[in-house]
Amino acid sequence: MAPPCATAVVAAVVVLVLVLQVSVDAGADCRFPAVFNFGDSNSDTGGLSATFGAAPPPNGRTFFGMPVGRYCDGRLVIDFIAESLGLPYLSAYLNSIGSNFTQGANFATAGSSIRRQNTSLFLSGFSPISLDVQSWEFEQFINRSQFVYNNKGGIYRELLPKAEYFSQALYTFDIGQNDITTGFFINMTSEQVLAYIPDLMERLTNIIQNVYGLGGRYFWIHNTGPIGCLPYAMVHRPDLAVVKDGAGCSVAYNTVAQLFNQRLKETVAHLRKTHADAAFTYVDVYSAKYKLISDAKKLGLDDPMLTCCGYGGGRYNFDDKVGCGGKVKVNGTWVVAGKSCDDPLKRVSWDGVHFTEAANKFVFDQIAGGKLSDPPVPLRQACQISRGQ
Repeated sequence: MAPPCATAVVAAVVVLVLVLQVSVDAGADCRFPAVFNFGDSNSDTGGLSATFGAAPPPNGRTFFGMPVGRYCDGRLVIDFIAESLGLPYLSAYLNSIGSNFTQGANFATAGSSIRRQNTSLFLSGFSPISLDVQSWEFEQFINRSQFVYNNKGGIYRELLPKAEYFSQALYTFDIGQNDITTGFFINMTSEQVLAYIPDLMERLTNIIQNVYGLGGRYFWIHNTGPIGCLPYAMVHRPDLAVVKDGAGCSVAYNTVAQLFNQRLKETVAHLRKTHADAAFTYVDVYSAKYKLISDAKKLGLDDPMLTCCGYGGGRYNFDDKVGCGGKVKVNGTWVVAGKSCDDPLKRVSWDGVHFTEAANKFVFDQIAGGKLSDPPVPLRQACQISRGQ
């Protein structure tokens, strides 16, 4: 039998080793093998284009040199997320040509919302591919991809994820903006829009729990941005744009966006408590985007409210009937009117609805380190499970 002092030393060493191991694990990168994304046009890498008609040029001009399904001149925040994790850009689930899902898939589609839309895309501009539909697509993707992977093999094993990736992947969500604007665009008051936010949170919770039930354990959830700083919102409801803040943004729109975000943060905190074996990170992209807009001049950027790829001139260079790449009839001939500005790298707003690549890169740089997250963990460590919250 070892002397008491020796036993105490051994015990102390074991405790020290465990503490060091926990410290190392807590600071280690997660090495996500895949990313599965859900959302709207802020993270759509080709879903809407594959389904309802391609985003026309000059979309894609800055980075890809051609339209690639993104409503942007280049990369989106989700593209920078994939890059930073050493993963390829996510193929849209709905894109049947040239897709590779080995390390993830993107279920986001432009115009999507948490709630189903009681209208058509052609009447409202909002997508029928709501978040619940995206979750059904994800479930189908798991079932079909694993059946094909295991039973057909061959080239499919080079295009589809391994089974274990579904529990090891990062699940990203960026949705909610369209749920707010749909209400405002049918002339609801701020109080009426706020009244259905609890329903949005309940639906979002159910979807995330469904993904959890399918194996998801690591969630990176973006809040919604300052909608009142987007030209299309200001043009659609000029009455809500009368009262502006110091950055020139609509106070009414942004107040609702902030209250939505407050409820979202509470929802994520509740999910963290009820699913103790999962990691949930709430990411404040609102603050990153608002900082970009309010400090645009300091950052060497042009007027943040001025659309780069738009038409019509005026305060915003935005016409909701002639979008980026849109055409007008001149002397009986259709000509492109929605043209790009000379230097998108100097602009914040790409088309009045979406950000430029330069703006998206700024937002990514702000959120990747974790300083705007709850808990404050970097993207690369988003698999770390927060205790006692």
